[in-house]
This record gives sequence, structure tokens and C-alpha cells, in this order.
Amino acid sequence: MPSNELAAASPNVSVVVPVYRGASSIAELFRRLQLAFQATGDEFEVIFVDDRGNAENWPSISALAQQHGQVRGIRLSKNFGQHAATLCGISNARGEWIITIDEDLEQPPESVPALLEKARQGHLVVYGVNEKRSHARWRNFTSELGRSAFKFAIPSLNREYTSFRVIHQSVAKGLERFQSPFTFIDGYISWITNTYATVIVPHDTGAHATSSYSLRKLVAHMINIFVTFSDLPLRVATWMGVGASVGGAAWGLLILVLKLIGTVSVSGYASIMAGMTFLGGIQLLILGIFGEYIARINFKTASMPLFLIEAETTH
Repeated sequence: MPSNELAAASPNVSVVVPVYRGASSIAELFRRLQLAFQATGDEFEVIFVDDRGNAENWPSISALAQQHGQVRGIRLSKNFGQHAATLCGISNARGEWIITIDEDLEQPPESVPALLEKARQGHLVVYGVNEKRSHARWRNFTSELGRSAFKFAIPSLNREYTSFRVIHQSVAKGLERFQSPFTFIDGYISWITNTYATVIVPHDTGAHATSSYSLRKLVAHMINIFVTFSDLPLRVATWMGVGASVGGAAWGLLILVLKLIGTVSVSGYASIMAGMTFLGGIQLLILGIFGEYIARINFKTASMPLFLIEAETTH
């Protein structure tokens, strides 16, 4: 039994926090969540999911769980990624309402009451969105570019999705049914419901606000979303193939006409090589797109789990 507090027997709100490199910030995050729930009067639990970002995570989570009955810790067997870790926490949550929030204190826990209030007005999903983001310029630019592209490719997707969200238990049950190894929670949510709302929240830079997403990870995440949740790349490949075929036929017809009227006497080496290189590049690009989809079919049929739990805290 924890030394300072009794464990919450039946929480009606669960908070899920995927922890990658947040050992130094989770105690402060929990303290601020406590104050937030004092304002709402809700019984709550906080589930910290160790996504194996560094060795300090699990000792910090375990110590916090021993001190506070509302804290539960789950340790994954390896790094499965933020979305998989979040789904792990959601699948183990007991509350009617489930809040997901990042570890780095950029998303203010003080906004939790506002999100819950909005959700209880009849919304199954509520996102906490920033009026102005304080990330680096390249991060803001790629984020906005990605959101616009995702909305075009997945029309049902809420453009203002964030990892700071409140979802109802009924939506959480639906999320548990998805088994794709390429996880995108907000893409899943867009398939489950369109009953969502947003609440403007401040964006705190904070002492611990160092993003774990590099440019390479962001690009990989964007490609993953496109290929997993949309057939847009396949449609683009189809139209590129059609365009290349039509362009090649038109170019060949033009050469034939010019040859017949005597304008062209000898075919140019440079133009032939340029055409071959262009068409070869298109073919390789299309094969690459097909390969991405085939790889995902292979992973799906392999039935690999989204995550594996190595340990859990006990009170």
C-alpha cells in the first residue's frame, strides 16, 4: 500500500502519459494533475507507460507509484513508439473518461478541467489545441504542412488533432480493436466517431520541453500515416503512370510526324537518355509505393502485437 495516499478504488477519469525521456518531469506533472482534479472533484488515476526511452524512467515511475495510490506504472518490453504506448495505457484505463497528455509539460495540466467540461457537454472526443505553437519554425512549418496534407488524404480526420485529448470509454473500446502495427490514434478516432470538439489551451515551453521527434522521425511518421490510412499515394502513382504513358505516346507521335516531314533526321542521344531516365524514375517511384503497401500487408498478416508489457507497478 502506498505510504502517503490510498489507492483510488474506482476512478471515473484516467490520465495516460507515455514516457520516453520524461523521468525528470513526471513528478511535477502528477503534482499539477492533482491540483487540477481538486478543482473538478473527480476520482482519478494516472497511468505512466514507460516506452523505454532511457533507464531512469522506470525507477522514477515506480517511486511515484509507491508514494501515490492514484499512480499506476506500466513498462513496455522495448520502445514501441508514442502512439503504441498511449494505446497500451488506454487499454488499461478504468475511467469513464480517458485523458492523454505528453510528459514534457508543454500541455498544461491546468487545462484538464476545461477539456472535461467540454466533453461532458456531449462530445465523445475533445482536443486541447494551441492558438499559437512555440516550437521551432521548421517544426511548426512541417506540422502545418502535414496537417493540411493529412486532411486532404483523410477527409474525416480532425485537422486540429493533438496528443492532448479526452476520449470517452466507448471510443477507447473501439481503439482496442485496431491491430495495425503502424499506429495513428487520431486516424483511428476519425474512423470511430465524428463527435469531437476542441478547446484552446496555452502552449507552455517549460523546462522539460525537448521534443523526442527529430525531422527524420516526423517525416517517417507522415509517410506512415499516408500509406496506412489513405489510398492517395496509390492514386498519385496511378495518375503518374497514366501521365507518363500519355506523355510518352505524345512525344513518340511528335517525333514520328517530325521525321515524316523531314524536320528530324537523326534522333538525339540526350533526349533519348533524358526520356529513359525520367520514365525509369517514375517506375521506381511507383514500385516503391506499391512496396510500402505490400510491406504493411505483410506486417498485418504476421499479427504482431502493438506492444508487450514487461512489468507493472503494484501497491
